[in-house]
Amino acid sequence: MSIQSAHNLRKPQDSQPRPFGVRVSLRTNDPFRKILGPEWQRLHWYATGEARDAALAEMSRRHDYSRPLDSPALVFTPVDTAA
Repeated sequence: MSIQSAHNLRKPQDSQPRPFGVRVSLRTNDPFRKILGPEWQRLHWYATGEARDAALAEMSRRHDYSRPLDSPALVFTPVDTAA
């Protein structure tokens, strides 16, 4: 993969393999599906399963500022390309 403006990256690009991921997608009843489309998703990649699991727990937790009945509106799915 070629990066045209590497100086604009937030973190330096490394060549370390990142086979463990988290897929972030929308629930089937989420109104944002009308805007983003039903196939919208983002993938976040990690070098180790432990790093992925920690990020997955943090992403999917109920945040301190949430209202009592609020829950995460996104679907978080672990992805493993090593399998």
